[in-house]
Amino acid sequence: MVQRPEPTARQVRLGVELRRLREAAGLTAIQSAALLGASRVQISHIESGLKGVSEERLRRLASHYACTDTEFIDALVEMATDRTRGWWEGYRGLLPTSFLDLSELEHHARFLRHVAILYVPGLLQTEDYSRAVFSSRLPELTRSELELRIQHRKARQEFTVPYEAVIHEAALRIRVSDRATSRAQLARLLELSEADHITVRVIPFDLDGFARAASTMTYVGGPLPKLDTVVRDALHGSAFIDSEAQLNTYRTSFRKVEAASLDPEQSRELIHRLAKDL
Repeated sequence: MVQRPEPTARQVRLGVELRRLREAAGLTAIQSAALLGASRVQISHIESGLKGVSEERLRRLASHYACTDTEFIDALVEMATDRTRGWWEGYRGLLPTSFLDLSELEHHARFLRHVAILYVPGLLQTEDYSRAVFSSRLPELTRSELELRIQHRKARQEFTVPYEAVIHEAALRIRVSDRATSRAQLARLLELSEADHITVRVIPFDLDGFARAASTMTYVGGPLPKLDTVVRDALHGSAFIDSEAQLNTYRTSFRKVEAASLDPEQSRELIHRLAKDL
């Protein structure tokens, strides 16, 4: 297969999982290459996402690696053979690749969970709220860069998978722009919280001994738990986390944050009170 100039995060993840299988089997890249009649460089390129792998070769590798988890193998085959060119491809070369990788990840998600501390989650933002957030970025964006980011965020909001957002009251009170923008954003949250696939919970200030919501995170459900991903904001884009140990940590963290938050009805009542006070 042709070498990719810049693999997507999904393609890199496939390669990472194949490398993990090989290492768990105690095989070197050279030994793995011999099993396929390939070169060590080819195996290296597959495991780094620079080259694709056919279903037949992937299943041969899984067999050599003594992987008997058929659901997991089938999920990897789906990743390897998927030829989807999603709407985000229209932004390639116009936005940083981290924007596209996040869109692709969300597109394939089985569910989404979000913890927000300072800002309303992007998937729930109004256009004016998004504009204010992006406008605060340093160095400042050009007008065209700003508009591209707003358009991209609006397109991401067309999701249908189950989504749960746990938002700290601080994010609801911080005015990223003016009162009108904040009021409209709270009204939008109330509207979205009524959707069947969206759950909004609030962590109130009036909560003793709570120190768990230290940072924002997005938890993206894969076809299997071992293919889940955590997305964290980083200085120059998004950081994707997929090691089993860290996934378990973030699962536990989300459960604790969720348990400490108000239930959906109480959350709507608090959002409504905050909107009335503006």
